[in-house]
Amino acid sequence: LPGASKYLVDNVIPSNDLNLLKWLIIAVVVAIVIQSLTSYALTQILSVEAQNLIAKLRSKVQSHIIKLPIRFFDNAKTGELVSRIMSDVEGVRNLVGTGFAQMIGGVITSVISLVLLISISPLMTLYVLVPVAIFGLVSLKAFGRIRPIFRERGKINAQVTGRLTETLGGIRVIKGFNAEAQEIKTFQQGVDELFQNVKASLTATSFVTSAGTLLLGLASAGIMGIGGWMIMEGDITFGDFLAFTLYLGFMIAPIVQMSNIGSQLTEAFAGLDRTEEIMNTPLESDDKERTIELESIQGDIRFEDVSFAYESGKDVIKNINFHAPAGTVTA
Repeated sequence: LPGASKYLVDNVIPSNDLNLLKWLIIAVVVAIVIQSLTSYALTQILSVEAQNLIAKLRSKVQSHIIKLPIRFFDNAKTGELVSRIMSDVEGVRNLVGTGFAQMIGGVITSVISLVLLISISPLMTLYVLVPVAIFGLVSLKAFGRIRPIFRERGKINAQVTGRLTETLGGIRVIKGFNAEAQEIKTFQQGVDELFQNVKASLTATSFVTSAGTLLLGLASAGIMGIGGWMIMEGDITFGDFLAFTLYLGFMIAPIVQMSNIGSQLTEAFAGLDRTEEIMNTPLESDDKERTIELESIQGDIRFEDVSFAYESGKDVIKNINFHAPAGTVTA
């Protein structure tokens, strides 16, 4: 589209060439149709595959947790484990889904646009690259600080969810001990801690967005001045300036978009860190010292005078005995 705009302004309109205008419009429409179809197909394929991967990861994490030793469950809340199984792997969709594909596509678009910008005016391109490079450094620094925040958020959310699940499940015990006020206070503290975590991540993300708006806005303002001066000097045509402006938008838009996608990817990596942590917990079967493998068993089993009793209503059944000869077990 930016290239077509240049030909429209510099070639078609001055020469009143309707035939060239027709072919130019056809080329633009074909490009738009191809872009729309590929975007739809990519979204469908990646979205479905991402959800499929999430389902497999959930099953894998659940299978691993079920096989952990009993002592692990003594120190873990049920709701926290549910959160780890259902929520922590959810961020995978940002790694495999459309978010990651958009980021890769944005990088390719930015590189191609950069080459075209240099071909039009190296001077204006150099002026643009300075604030873009500063914005990139700010983004990397900010995302490095955001990742631990997202990881801590998953931990806090799991703790709050776990405590809430146990509270609602044991509501009779809580009411029996008149502990409603204590549970309300504990939940409010957990929610406030979660809010402070979200606030910190939003502050860092908004700083990146604001820095991008400021730096890229200054770049656009500078391009207006430099481009206007070069047009008046006859170094570039108006069509070149229009194409440069549109290419600049194609280069900057993915960079700004990557600031939003970057936070999603950071959150996804934080969730995967927690998933990897629990997947590295040794299984019950990994303890070789508590596992004894018997190669062969020889011997007889004999039950004598085995009895039990239970009370059903007013009737009591007692002394039901089992007798079995050696080598057999009967009931």
